[in-house]
Parts: sequence; structure tokens; C-alpha cells
Amino acid sequence: MKIAVLLAGSGVFDGSEIYETTLTLLALDRADVRYQCMAPNIAQAHVINHITGEPMPGEKRNVLVEAARLARGEIIDLSVADASDYDALIVPGGFGVAKNLCDFAFQGADMQINAEVRDFARAMHRAGKPVGLICIAPTMAPQLFGEGVACTIGSNEDVAAAIDSMGGKHVPCPVDECVVDEQRKVVTTPAYMEAGRLREAAVGIEKLVANILSMATN
Repeated sequence: MKIAVLLAGSGVFDGSEIYETTLTLLALDRADVRYQCMAPNIAQAHVINHITGEPMPGEKRNVLVEAARLARGEIIDLSVADASDYDALIVPGGFGVAKNLCDFAFQGADMQINAEVRDFARAMHRAGKPVGLICIAPTMAPQLFGEGVACTIGSNEDVAAAIDSMGGKHVPCPVDECVVDEQRKVVTTPAYMEAGRLREAAVGIEKLVANILSMATN
């Protein structure tokens, strides 16, 4: 078994959430499952100073190059990834998902998904392979998997309403659980949309990974 892990940069405010990514990779490694990190080779929407939370005007970074930091350099360009090589897809959260993989952070329910991200995720879905979306990543579920897809970002009413308006079916969920759409093979968990500490995020992520691996083997 080999799992695709799609990243969006490095850092909670403008890339992939580092703890969520690490917890995902740890859960896969503990299950003795191979994985391949990947990211689109595109410019970040912007760069955030993670001390102040403020944008850094004039600073430019590349999503693939930054994501390589999380993958210890073991990463590929999403453009060369072939869905037939993988048994499942997992997308950790972080605002980079909503800024780089799609533009939900800027456009809300009128968002667009990066074409390479959209095409790869849909190819996995069409092949009947499970997809796990963590934290803010489930905002992409309605566009990727169609009307009525069940998913969660936890309890944020504004984001939940946006998911519903895009055709999804938001299901409230505590941090230590996940929502499983059995029909579509989509698994989602709130992670740091709800977590107050690392160990809280870990429980839901571990359950998501377990569900994904179970679906991938059945």
C-alpha cells in the first residue's frame, strides 16, 4: 500500500499545518504504510510572519519548496503524480490549503480549486480510492466529490454554512472523532479547527488514518 499526502507549503498561517502533517505521517509510519508527499509547484498566495501573524509584503515563496521542509526533501511535484500509483490520498490542513490549494480563505463559497489538486483528487475518487481531509481541507469536498458529500470541520458555523451552500452536508464533530462518508469513501476530522493542544488533534487524525487504511484494503 502507498498513500499520497498532499501538502500546501509549511506553516499553519500560509502553508500546511506542521503538527497535523507530522501526526498524519507518524500514523502512517506506525501502520508500516509507505507514503509519498507531494505539492503543487506554484507560488504561495502570500507569506505570513508566524510571530506577528501579519503578511510580509514583497516576500515570495514556493509551495513545493516550502512543503519539502516538512517532507525532509522527500517530495514530488504534484504535476507528475499518477493516481494509479496510490491507494489513498490524505490532505492535512493549515491555511495554505485554503490559500494555495484553493482560494476558500479569500473567496469563501465562491472558491476555486487549483486544477492539479482538483484533477488528482478526482482521479483518486473515480478509481474508488479513499480520500482523507483534515482541518480546513474538507471545504474542498463538495467541489471534489459532488453534492451531498458528508464532511466536517468541527463546529465553526460560518465554515459549515459555506460547505452546505456549496452542496456538501456538514456534520458537527468533536476534535477526537472523524466523519466517514462510506458511499464516497471520504473521511474528515476537525484537528486544529477544534484542537486546543497537540494530543487532542492526534486522536482524530489517528482515527482518520485508520479509516482510510481500512477502506484502502477493502
